[in-house]
Parts: sequence; structure tokens; C-alpha cells
Amino acid sequence: MSARLVGLIGIVCLAGFALAQGGDIRVPTSAVAGQAATISAADSGTFYLLGPSVTLKKDVKSGEAIQLSAKELQSAGRYLVILCADSCRSAEFFVAPAKPVNITFLVHPSRAPVGLNNVISGVAMPFDEFHNFVATPEKVNFQLSAGGKTLMSHESPTQFGAAWFRASSGRTAGPLQIDASMNDVTARRIVQQVASEPCNLRIKGQRDAKGIVVETDPVRDCAGNPVPDGTIVTFTAKDGKDTDTVDAPVKKGIARAQLTTAGPVVVSAASGVVMGNELRVQ
Repeated sequence: MSARLVGLIGIVCLAGFALAQGGDIRVPTSAVAGQAATISAADSGTFYLLGPSVTLKKDVKSGEAIQLSAKELQSAGRYLVILCADSCRSAEFFVAPAKPVNITFLVHPSRAPVGLNNVISGVAMPFDEFHNFVATPEKVNFQLSAGGKTLMSHESPTQFGAAWFRASSGRTAGPLQIDASMNDVTARRIVQQVASEPCNLRIKGQRDAKGIVVETDPVRDCAGNPVPDGTIVTFTAKDGKDTDTVDAPVKKGIARAQLTTAGPVVVSAASGVVMGNELRVQ
């Protein structure tokens, strides 16, 4: 129906009818999506309506009020009205979005190390109940909380339909709740805060029948959060001539390794850029 109607209007124009702005067509001045509206024409003829998601064609009489239903005006945007008799006249009007009832809320990243500046960002975009993007300025409140405590609350107006924030991660590993609120509408996202790089790495060890068993104290970051299992700790044993190196994953907070070396050695450990203490074993 839409393609045929557009084609028909093109044929009408090519046939020699003048498509001019008509003061005898009265269109809505402040239409809102999802609300009925009325168009009136001073002359009789064939009425056409083209909108973002609707096309209409009907015969009208002089002075007749043309009722447009709420369903026909659900899409925000530009609408074109054409009335053809001996000639064609046109008028246009715009339908504004309705009140925002939904927020599209995007947050990055989904996981963030603790204690990093400006590592978390998000953007919120309001939509009405008909999925129209609301570009008019709206105030959005962003709130970050963890462990039942509010870490940040920031209000930002939308600009060209979007409001955004940037924030640092907290000091404690665990879920960080981020809410974007506008009037009585709220969207929520969760960022998992994880431990940062290991800090204050400490090791201990002793000889056994196979060599030397070394292990770390519980491995934590500088804020005291246990690092995740699987974090690699590299143990290195030097006896003056040879070097023995073993990579060991953290399991239940501790990394442990078996070094097959004899004689006096100096054992050290490192994880990422963090060095631990040196251990001298006779």
C-alpha cells in the first residue's frame, strides 16, 4: 500500500498538477505521538497522508474534518499532507515523541579492576512507549552503589538525546550497581569489580625430598582484595650458576611450586610487575 501510494502521488505530480503549499489545509501545530489529531481542508478532493510508518488515501469534502487516530500517529517525525483536486496542495507537520517511559542504558566494561580512575563509563538514551527516540532535554540521574552504600550520584541533562557519565572503580571487589533514573523510570546495570594487580607479595619455603617447596602468603591487591584464582606467580631459584623457574597459578588465594634444586639457592617470586621478597634456602 505504501509503495503504491507513493507511486500514485508521483504520477499525479508528473501529470502536471502543481504541488504547492496550501493555506487552505490546516494541520496540527503541536502533535504528540500516540495522540489523535485533526486535519481540515477548505476544498474537496483526494487526501493523501505520508508519515514515518503510515500512508493514507481518502476522498474528502470541502470543510470536512479529517480525523487521525492515535494509532496512526504513533511514530514521531515529519508528516506530509497532500490534497488534490484541479491542482495539488501540500502541507506538513511534525509529531513529537511522547513522555519517556524507557531508558536504553549502556555501561562499559562489564568487569573492572578496583582502584582505577575513570575506568567505568555509561550512556543513557530515553524512548517513549512507541519506541520513539526522545531528543528533547531530559535530566538523568546516575547512581553507583556497592555493599548498600552510595559511591557516586550525578545528575546529567541529555544532549541530543543522550546523557553520559564516567567514574572510577571502587576499592572493594564485588558487584557494582549502576542506576540511570529519569522521573519514575530506572534502568540498572551491574559491573563486576575484581581485584587489581597483586601487591606486597610474600613467600616462604622449606626443603623436602624432591628439592624445595615454596608458597606465597595469601595473594592480595593493594586494597586487600584476594586476587582471582588462576593468577600466575613466577618462582625463580638461583644458585649462582643455574636458574630454575616455575610458573604456578593461585589456588584458593595461594600459589605453590616444587623447585627441583639442590644446594644453597636464592628464591624469589613475581606476579606481573610486582616482585616479592627473596628467600635464601641452604
